[in-house]
Amino acid sequence: MNAKPQAHAELPAPLIEAVRHFSDIDKCNELMVQIKWPGGTIVCPHCGSERIGKIETRKMLRCKDCRKQFSYKVKTIFEDSPLGLDKWFVAVWCIANAKNGISSHELGRALGVTQKSAWFMLHRVRLAMQTGSFCKPLEGEVESDETFIGGSMKFMHKSKRGTKPGGRGTVGKVVVQGLLQRTNEDEPRKVRLSIVPNQKRRTLQWEIKQNVKRGAVVYTDKLASYESLDSEYVHNMIDHAVSDVEGRLHTNGIENFWSLLKRMLKGTDVSVAPWRLLRYLDEETFRFNERKGNDGDRFADVIRSAVGKRIQYKELIGEC
Repeated sequence: MNAKPQAHAELPAPLIEAVRHFSDIDKCNELMVQIKWPGGTIVCPHCGSERIGKIETRKMLRCKDCRKQFSYKVKTIFEDSPLGLDKWFVAVWCIANAKNGISSHELGRALGVTQKSAWFMLHRVRLAMQTGSFCKPLEGEVESDETFIGGSMKFMHKSKRGTKPGGRGTVGKVVVQGLLQRTNEDEPRKVRLSIVPNQKRRTLQWEIKQNVKRGAVVYTDKLASYESLDSEYVHNMIDHAVSDVEGRLHTNGIENFWSLLKRMLKGTDVSVAPWRLLRYLDEETFRFNERKGNDGDRFADVIRSAVGKRIQYKELIGEC
């Protein structure tokens, strides 16, 4: 992982100061150099040469060996974007620090770009916010619960209601399982999410075994799928039909996260396609897990994660 940029401590805190700071494209390029090439030596992405010159008139770089030009945005989520880093950095700042998220319409108005461009920007930044695989398993006290993501049938047009299967309100929705590690001496609460095909025992327990250290204390509700975890964990189940909290036995932590997630999905994003849901989960997971940092910390974390990642528009709309 790339080292933290040297200018990290100097990043402005309020948004208005961030806008002023990143209005200088040279400062934006300087920050990209610190993040992409922490040693200070710029390397050509085409041939690996360190003999690099600057084209000041175009704010570009040029390799003196292979003679190819490249921008400071190469090999990042910003690559090939016609928008400058001055707008990109403000967009990252807004997305990373908006507790309930920011819509593409609002972002487009703020940056002076179209809603379509803002929507593409949001998904690129969500890719950078992607946590990816976790090396360290959750330990200590861990809560597990599921939620269902999807539109309520009562809000659908009557022409669509007939096409949906009958049954309880969870039918036809996406199942998301959440694992929350409670606060310990080393770090605050952390959450991990995964989209699962169903609520069957082998599905939910497999996710727990993949992400939670053996011997940890696991709190769940009375769902039958969680039974038999006792062989590998200290398993405690709470019956919500009787009580919500019994001392430390509860799942209120992960349920609090569900309320934050659904506030973003229902209040800000409004309509989310099932095949893109994972990126929205990445966004809210990042903000929740990094909530103890300040605005500059979260901004710097996203910018560092932007290196080495790229997604094209045709991938997002399913044309590849």
